[in-house]
Amino acid sequence: MNRSGVSTVTEFILLSFPCSKEVQVILFMLFLVSYILTLMGNGAIVCAVKLDRRLHTPMYILLANFAFLEICYINTTVPNMLKNFLSETKTISFMACFFQFYFFFSMGITETLLLPLMAFDRYLAICQPLHYPVIMNNHLCMNLVALCWVTAFLCYPIPIYFITQLPFCGPNTIDHFVCDPGPLLALSCIPAPGIELSCSILSSLIIFITFFFILGSYTLVLRAVLRVPSAAGRRKAFSTCGSHLAVVSLFYGSIMVMYISPTSGNPGGIQKIVTLFYSLVTPLINPLIYSLRNKDMKAALRKIHMCTGISQSK
Repeated sequence: MNRSGVSTVTEFILLSFPCSKEVQVILFMLFLVSYILTLMGNGAIVCAVKLDRRLHTPMYILLANFAFLEICYINTTVPNMLKNFLSETKTISFMACFFQFYFFFSMGITETLLLPLMAFDRYLAICQPLHYPVIMNNHLCMNLVALCWVTAFLCYPIPIYFITQLPFCGPNTIDHFVCDPGPLLALSCIPAPGIELSCSILSSLIIFITFFFILGSYTLVLRAVLRVPSAAGRRKAFSTCGSHLAVVSLFYGSIMVMYISPTSGNPGGIQKIVTLFYSLVTPLINPLIYSLRNKDMKAALRKIHMCTGISQSK
C-alpha cells in the first residue's frame, strides 16, 4: 500500500451486479451451478489425461494443463463474486483486491501463452508429422508449459506495484465484480497516464503477438490440410484443429474488446458482461468443445465414468 500517508482507502466495494435481493439470489444460484459444472468438466479432463496412459502425449498434456488453468482462472473471481451476491457490504480489502488483480491477469496471460503453444503443437503434428515425435516430446512439452506459467506470472508484478503506490483517497466503489485495472485507475486521486499507457501497451503486445502467432500457425496448417489427397484425411486434420480454433475465437474475441485499451470508456455494463463471458462462460463450455469433438477424450471419460460406477456399486 502507499506509504506516503495520502492513501486512506483500506478496502474497495465491488458492486458486481446491482439489483434486487431476489435477483441476487437467482444470479447466485445460476453462477454457483455454472461454477460447479466448470470445475467438474475441466476436472474430468485433467483426470482423464492423468489416468489414461494412451493420452500421455503432448497434445493431451497441453489440454490437461489448459483445463487445470481454467479451474485456477475461475477460482480467482467466482468465489468472491458468489460471496458478494449474499453480502450486504460487498467489500474486498485493499491488498486482497490487488492480489485478485494479479492472479486474474496472470492466469489470463498464461492462457494467451498456452493457446499459441497448442497451435504450435498442431502445426508440428500436421505440417511436420515425421519429425513431430522427435521435436515435440513429453519432456519438451512440459518444459514449454512451465515456461508459459513462469513468464505469465512475471509480467504484472511491476505494473501492479506502481498502481498500489497511487493515492486512493475515495471514493472506493468499483462498478465491477473483479478488481480490474480500468476501474482501479479511475479511483486514483491523481491521474496516472503513464501507468494506463504501460498497462495498455503490455496487454496489446501480449494479445496481438500471441494472436498473430496462432493465425500464422493455422494458416500453415490450412495450406498443409488442403494438400491432403483424401477427404477423410482432411476431415481428421480439421477435426483435431476445430476445437482449438473455437476456443481461440471465444477467448481472443472477448479479451480484444476489453484489454487492448483498459480505460477506453467501455460502459460498465458491457465491461462486466464481456469479462463474465471469458472468465466464467468460456471455462464452462471449453470442456464440452474439446470432449465432444475428440473420440479419444470421450473414450477416456467413459472409462472413468465406468470405473466410478463400479467402485460405487461395491
